[in-house]
Amino acid sequence: MAGGKAPGVTRLFGRLWFQVLVGMLLGVLVGHYRPETGAAMKPLGDAFVALIRMLIGPVIFCTVVHGIAGMNDMRRVGRVALKAILYFEVVTSVALVIALIGVNLWRPGAGMNIDPGALDAKAVAGYVAQSHQQTVPEYLLHVIPQTFASAFTTPEVLPVLFVSVLFAFALVLVGERGRPVLKLVDSASQVFFRMVGLVMWAAPIGAFGAIAFTVGKFGWGSLVQLGSLIAEFYVVCLVFTVVVFGLIARAVGVSLWRLIVHIREELLVTAATTSSETVLPALMGKMRDLGCEESVVGLVVPTGYSFNLDGTCLYLASAAVFLAQATNTPLGLVQQLGLMAVLLLTSKGAAGVAGAAFVVLAATLGSVGGVPVASVALVLGIHRLMAEALTFVNVVGNALAAIVVSRWEGAVDLPVLQAKVGLRRAPRAALSPEPAPR
Repeated sequence: MAGGKAPGVTRLFGRLWFQVLVGMLLGVLVGHYRPETGAAMKPLGDAFVALIRMLIGPVIFCTVVHGIAGMNDMRRVGRVALKAILYFEVVTSVALVIALIGVNLWRPGAGMNIDPGALDAKAVAGYVAQSHQQTVPEYLLHVIPQTFASAFTTPEVLPVLFVSVLFAFALVLVGERGRPVLKLVDSASQVFFRMVGLVMWAAPIGAFGAIAFTVGKFGWGSLVQLGSLIAEFYVVCLVFTVVVFGLIARAVGVSLWRLIVHIREELLVTAATTSSETVLPALMGKMRDLGCEESVVGLVVPTGYSFNLDGTCLYLASAAVFLAQATNTPLGLVQQLGLMAVLLLTSKGAAGVAGAAFVVLAATLGSVGGVPVASVALVLGIHRLMAEALTFVNVVGNALAAIVVSRWEGAVDLPVLQAKVGLRRAPRAALSPEPAPR
């Protein structure tokens, strides 16, 4: 019997998700019992994030170019993009509504009676300095990089996506003479995805460093001090995931639980680094493994990292109203509807980089007015704890979005999808009953 268990134990230790989990647990122990040592582990987490960020631009470029040029149908590309944006806006709007309902019912900030003048504004001065409320024209112009190469030197996804789509369209117009370039891009994409696979084996070390730093730097005191807000936010994220994502998944014949299990490694890495950006390349690979067409995945997932941040929307709405409650700032229904309208725009600037949501929160409060911007200092200590939930929702939401748009477009291998993440008794999905011809 003992001999029979050994191979199973060996396989378990060889799984990346298990290694990441062990790294996180070790990080918690080191951060708790040796806080100074834990805080010093931050470079390990930062190094892993930097390694992944280094590869995001090339991976997106190769995937989008190969997918669109291989599709050879620019009208279909526009149709897929339109469907994706429509889906993103509907789901993020639902996220904002649920967040506002939750924070108004729970009222985690009621009774705190915080005097904004007594807050340490210096603690958040750096974040406030980074916050800049962009107009719609400024936001659109920001998507265009200064040079072709500079699109790959910034951590933002949309400039890379812009030059990738432009390059792919030009490659299609070149015609047969562009075939060698397309083959080169295909070969390069395989190399970059292999590089991602190599880097991901460093995920346990990165997870250890990131968690050790979080626990060592902030400890459990922050969790107790603002426990009501954290509890409310985690409940809202859970309700949104189970109800909204659950209904969407069922509508397209997918088991939400099986989907979460399928991307468990990416979710663990996200939880450790509190950055959904770290799993962008791996997530695209996982969606292709489910039978989703490469061209759709290449458009939907990178775009979703700017337009489909459901968890970030939950965080921004919850935190903004909480700060109003904590500082006794009147925020009626009309003001909250106005806040929701602003958040529909500002949330699009909160890319999957760790800490970006906090900067956007400061920018949102500054643009709406009323709630003191300095009050964001109240949630500074617990931001990383809340980021555990918001990044989880972001990653699951973008994985589900790739499946929804793929089914809507008929660009998915249904037998593969059903075998890996389908419902045991899949219902008839209203979206695209037949897969697209391959």
